[in-house]
Amino acid sequence: MRILSNIFRIGSIAAAISGVIAILMVARLQAQKQMPATTTAPHMQPPAKPFTHSVSATGILEALSENVSIGAPEAGIVATVDVKVNDEVKTGEMLFSLDDRNLQAEALATKSRISIATANVAVAESQLAKTRSQLTRLEAVTDPRAISLEDLQNGRIDVDVASAKLQSACAELNAAESDLARNQLLIERLTVKSPRDGTILQVNIRAGEYAATSPKNPLMIIGDTERLQVRADVDEQNASRIAADQTARASLKGEPNVTFPLEFVRVEPYVIPKMSLTGASTERVDTRVLQVIFSMKKPASPPVYVGQQVDVFIEAPEISQP
Repeated sequence: MRILSNIFRIGSIAAAISGVIAILMVARLQAQKQMPATTTAPHMQPPAKPFTHSVSATGILEALSENVSIGAPEAGIVATVDVKVNDEVKTGEMLFSLDDRNLQAEALATKSRISIATANVAVAESQLAKTRSQLTRLEAVTDPRAISLEDLQNGRIDVDVASAKLQSACAELNAAESDLARNQLLIERLTVKSPRDGTILQVNIRAGEYAATSPKNPLMIIGDTERLQVRADVDEQNASRIAADQTARASLKGEPNVTFPLEFVRVEPYVIPKMSLTGASTERVDTRVLQVIFSMKKPASPPVYVGQQVDVFIEAPEISQP
């Protein structure tokens, strides 16, 4: 009995030791899974600063004179879309049109009103001509005994009444014609045309879709891509180092060796919250930035695209030490 008790005690101790060893091994394997991979050299070196003293910024490529977001004059169903992405358009060229059948129906009713008003004008003109003829005959009578003064006065009043009816009929005709002209303008308004020369950069509508006046995304975007501009976001802490006509260069994200000279255009004189985020873990979303606009020639190679991010370096004086 004593031997069995010793065996049971030794077995319990061995099982406990095995459990502790198993726990330690599981913990070690878990730690190895969570441990980050061995730090290696970056796949690509960050862009080198082209100036001794400079301000760095993140920029985004835009079409010259900024991208134009095309909207709808009113909410409605899209009838036709006349352009596609990469199409070159001229000022006044059709982009898309909304369903105008309700306005076309109103135009038919207005045309019927015009026909009725035109007939009423003809009737009023005939009535006025008749009353004037009668008045002329009355006034031609020289013998006061053949016609009373009252008949002569009534004839003149009939001419005035007929003239007023003619004016009223003409006014109704003018009103109907004005309604038709207004209706035609509203129909033309539903055909959206290009406000400038440029290239269709984005199309977010299709025929049959509902176009809202305040969509989440613009219905179309137009821009002049023959020459681009860079909108650089300079941290507000470096805003005092930015001045007009400073030299700057840009390099593409992921292509640090590809750089472009930039030409100063203007400084947006209003510091705004940063909107263009790069996704870097160290990036602060509460940063306010000064936007500086530069222009650049579109390179033949490598291809660059509107909306692409670039690293911008602006030559600026060294920070003064207190």
